[in-house]
Amino acid sequence: MEYLIIFFGVMVVLFAIGVPIAISIGLTCLTVLVLRDGITAIPAELFALQIMRGLNNFPILAIPFFIFAAAIMNVGTVAMRIFDFANALVGSVRGGLGHVNVLASILFSGMSSTAVADVAGLGQLELKAMRERGYPRSFAVGITGASAVISPMIPPSIALVVYGWQSGTSVAAMFLAGLVPGLMVGAAFMVTSFVMSFWLPMPLSPRPALPETARLFWRALPPLLTPVIIVGGIWTGMFTPTEAGAIACVYALFLSTVVYREMTFALLMDVLASTVRFSSIILFIIGIATFYGWLLVRLRIPQELAMTIASLDVGNTTIMLAIVLFFLVIGCFMSVVEAILIFTPIFMLTIQALGIDPVYFGVLMVLTLSCGVITPPFGNVLFVLAEITGMPFEKVSLAVVPFLLPILAVIGLTLFFPQIATFLPALVL
Repeated sequence: MEYLIIFFGVMVVLFAIGVPIAISIGLTCLTVLVLRDGITAIPAELFALQIMRGLNNFPILAIPFFIFAAAIMNVGTVAMRIFDFANALVGSVRGGLGHVNVLASILFSGMSSTAVADVAGLGQLELKAMRERGYPRSFAVGITGASAVISPMIPPSIALVVYGWQSGTSVAAMFLAGLVPGLMVGAAFMVTSFVMSFWLPMPLSPRPALPETARLFWRALPPLLTPVIIVGGIWTGMFTPTEAGAIACVYALFLSTVVYREMTFALLMDVLASTVRFSSIILFIIGIATFYGWLLVRLRIPQELAMTIASLDVGNTTIMLAIVLFFLVIGCFMSVVEAILIFTPIFMLTIQALGIDPVYFGVLMVLTLSCGVITPPFGNVLFVLAEITGMPFEKVSLAVVPFLLPILAVIGLTLFFPQIATFLPALVL
C-alpha cells in the first residue's frame, strides 16, 4: 500500500503547485516507475502504447461526437427557444424564473452534455432575463450555476460515457440510470426556489394562452427531440451510444443549416475548432489516465484496497457513505471526468467484492462529483459565472451555497435507496 501513498501524494503536490492534470498524472506514474524499477528499466514505448490502448476504443468515440453536437446547439436560437417554452410552462408559478431556469437546464442538458456548456450557452440567456425582471443578482447567479449540475446526469452525458467505458458497464444502462436522479435534483432546486420566493422578490411571468404555449412548444420541438432520439434509439437497440453521438451531430447540423438556417460556413469552422480543442483536452487526459489505471492494476493497488475494505466489519452502506464523503472532497479540486478516470479503476474491484451494483455506484459517483463544478476552490462553473457576470469569485461562490443543500439531499436519498438509480435500467434493458 506504500505505492498508493506515493500515487496520491505526488499527484496532490503537483496539483497544488499548478501543474496541469494530465501532466500531473503522467509525472506521478513516472515517479512510481522510477522508484520501483529505476529509470533505466522503463521501456520508452510503454507510455505511448498504454495511451493509444486507452484511446483505441469505440465507446470513447462518442465523446467528440456529443461535444460537436452540443457546440452546434449552442449556436443560434436553440437556447432561446427552449427558454421561452420553459417560461410558458412554469414562469407563472411562484418562484418564477427560478423554475424556468431549472426546467430549461433539464431540457437543454440533453443537448449540452456538460455543465460548462449549459452555463456558457443557456446560462447567459437566463441571467439576462432574470436581471431585466428585477430578480436578486445573487439568486440569479446561484440558481444558474446550480442548475448546471443537472447536465452530467441527463443523457447524453460525457461523464456517464467515460464511467461506462472505464468500468465496463453498459453506457445505455448508465444513461437510463442517470435520468431519475437528475430529475430529482431539478425538482429539489424548484422546491428551493419556491421556498426562497417567500422572502426574495421574484416577479412572475403572465400565464400565456394555450395557443401561445402550443406555438412555443412547436417552436422548441425540433431541438427537444434530440435527447428523445438519442435515448430512444439506444433503448430500442437501433444504435449504440457511440452511433447515437454521430446521429446527434447529423441531426444538429440538419437543424442549424436546413431548418433554422443559422449556421454559416464561418460559424461551422469555429464550432469545429472548439470541438477539436475541447475533445483534444479530454482525450489526452483519458490517454494518460489509462496508463495510470494500468499501473495501478500492475501494482495490485485496487486488489489490496478491495481486500482491506472487504475485511472491515461494517456494512456496505457505511462504506458507500465514506466513499461519497471522499468524492465530495475530491470534487472540490478535480473535474468530474478527471476524477472518474482516476478513481474508477481504484474502486471498481472494491465494489465488485462487496456486491455493489456498478450502475448504482457510477450514478452516485457522477452525482457526488458534480457538486464540485459549483464548489470552491476549483469549480469550473464558478469561474465561468464570474467571467460572464463580472462578479468576484467569492460572491459567486456564496451565491450557490444555498443550492448545495438540495443536491446533498438527493445524494443522500440515492445513497440509501439504490433503486432510484437502478430501477429504470432494470425495467427497460
